[in-house]
Amino acid sequence: MKAMDTVFGKGKRQFDKTTVEELKVKLAEYQDPKIYGGTGNCVLVPPLTPEQADECLESTGGFRFMGQRFIPDSYVFLNMVGVYTGEYTGGIKTPFTLVIWRAGPIRGFPRGLDEMALLGSKKAVYWLNELNDSSYENYSVQYEKMESEFSNLSAADWNRNLYWSWLYSLQPLLKNYGKGYPTFMQTNAWQDKELNTALSSWTELRHDTILYAKQSYTMVATGMPMSVEEKPVVGYVEPVPDFYARLFALTNMTNQGLDEMGVLDTVSKARLMNLEDILSRLQNISEKELENKELTVEDYEFIKNFGEQLEGTIEDVDDKAKKTTIVADVHTDANTGTVLEEGVGHVHMLVVAYKLPDGRILIGAGPVMSHYEFKQPMQDRLTDEKWREMLEAKPPGRPEWTSTYIS
Repeated sequence: MKAMDTVFGKGKRQFDKTTVEELKVKLAEYQDPKIYGGTGNCVLVPPLTPEQADECLESTGGFRFMGQRFIPDSYVFLNMVGVYTGEYTGGIKTPFTLVIWRAGPIRGFPRGLDEMALLGSKKAVYWLNELNDSSYENYSVQYEKMESEFSNLSAADWNRNLYWSWLYSLQPLLKNYGKGYPTFMQTNAWQDKELNTALSSWTELRHDTILYAKQSYTMVATGMPMSVEEKPVVGYVEPVPDFYARLFALTNMTNQGLDEMGVLDTVSKARLMNLEDILSRLQNISEKELENKELTVEDYEFIKNFGEQLEGTIEDVDDKAKKTTIVADVHTDANTGTVLEEGVGHVHMLVVAYKLPDGRILIGAGPVMSHYEFKQPMQDRLTDEKWREMLEAKPPGRPEWTSTYIS
């Protein structure tokens, strides 16, 4: 419509050879697709080069009725597989990403770790190297290219829509926590736990946008209380104020955007307002904890009754929507006929030791999400129901890095 308005103006639209050619020229100025979604007759033939893959991707450009949208993680996944990353250069240990195709061993699958690394997780980089998932001829070149693009994004870029803002909200979980943070947050095990949490949240995001977001393809080639006598046991909030601040901004953006479109009823708006209040309180409490300040009685009551606080946000939400056990296929490898599945399993209990301003060290317990990453035949892509059956009968193994904090 914008292109036609440019060519024809606001008057009567007369399609003839001249105006059609002008329209083609105008449409050609629009951005080419950046994610290969498996459409078109796109087969790579030796010699295999990134340039050939780019031409293949360009040939899929065109109009789609209710076309899927660009998302950064699928863009990353496309650029971190196949001819873009080259042949496998690692040892005899077979990494998760390896696929043997006609032209040799290639990186047929990305990993959620690729996205987490580019969001700032040094732990994700460590595991990619440790597990040989970065041992490909051009992996480092492609990673540096993606890292350069991501590092140049401004806060406005990251908050262009709810999808990007969700990813932006996860970044504070992925940094290294140094001096000033609780001791348990400075451990390798905690970094792995945070990586797992971010991957689980990202999986929820992909699940909720599975029909909206464009999936990438690999191109075909020929607190538990502890009894204390003198002082009461008090709870603790994981002190990541930046995380809560960005979640608050994301919630506020959702609230304002939906309100402006006139699609929020009174109950839904109240839920979002309640969530904003909770996130603001969490940010305030976590900042006090990092400054080693004593929390107020009201703060401790808020933590103690946190479950009840959340009830106001999820009250009357359908039970099905509350389930954490969801799955989404996020990448297809046409060479092996398999897809990459990202799943969230049951919520587990995590135990940590935390120090209070009065010097006491308490043991606290709280819920932690569980993330899974595995391959599945493309003709048998999992639904949430099938995934839940698999979890009960024979769940896949947990990612390697979770072994540092799972007993």
